[in-house]
Amino acid sequence: MTERPICDYEGSRYSSEFWTQARTYEDAVERIALQALLPPRGRTLMEIGAGFGRLTELYAGYDTVVLMDYAHTQLAQAVERLGTAGTAEGRPRYIFVQANFYHLPFVAGSFDTVTMIRTLHHATDAPAVLHEVSEVLAPGGAFVLEFANKLNLKAIARRLLGRQSWSPFDRRPVEFVDLNFNFHPKWIWEQLDNVRLHRNAVRTVSHYRIGKLKRFLPHRLLVTMDGLAQPTGALWQLSPSVFVRACADDGKPAAPPAAFFRCPACGAPLGSPPQISFTCSCGRTWQKHGEIYDFRYPVE
Repeated sequence: MTERPICDYEGSRYSSEFWTQARTYEDAVERIALQALLPPRGRTLMEIGAGFGRLTELYAGYDTVVLMDYAHTQLAQAVERLGTAGTAEGRPRYIFVQANFYHLPFVAGSFDTVTMIRTLHHATDAPAVLHEVSEVLAPGGAFVLEFANKLNLKAIARRLLGRQSWSPFDRRPVEFVDLNFNFHPKWIWEQLDNVRLHRNAVRTVSHYRIGKLKRFLPHRLLVTMDGLAQPTGALWQLSPSVFVRACADDGKPAAPPAAFFRCPACGAPLGSPPQISFTCSCGRTWQKHGEIYDFRYPVE
């Protein structure tokens, strides 16, 4: 497998040090956007970059929810928060998967819905990630993506005042710090088109992500104002965060019955939960450790 650099949150205190009281506004407005764009019900949903499971309660309408992350310690926090309840068919309600978003370990056509929030901005090769998402979506499946928008008003102002070297009007992604990228909306639209994901809704988010506003205006007022402004994303995208929903072709093949996992190294189908160990024809063995399926490190 070709390796690309990945931002690894292993061992970080992301849940407690990033999602503090100072970011209750961002959390609330992202939930508004996700609820507005997310199909309310379905069989299978996967969140890529799910971390500790911050948004999982919004997925209550789905039979099976896959939480996928690169970092084992983030998923361990999700297990602790969510537990190990099962479905009536004997499959776990939540499936925790440690994997690389450049090599998704799922057979093509598996998911009714895929979400990716605060994750694509860590991708050095965003088109490759979006191709993987397109592959695993079921026919007509929905993809809800959040991305960091380089064409935001603060970036435009800083550029005009000579305080920023890169142009927010340039469509190319910009890496403003190591492994953190901002994207131009039109560039994202082009990449979605390239992998046959058809954009059908856009919401702009975090319009009032300004420290002084967050300190001095009531939280509920800011959240309400943001919720009212979000639908203007259909007309323009000038906020620091943008949510988009895109759908796969109706005519693409669905996953075969009982197929779920595939080898992330060679792509061969493997099996499905509740099976805990998978030996591929390529010689690699992938295993469940505790409640977490590890498709990042094969068994030695």
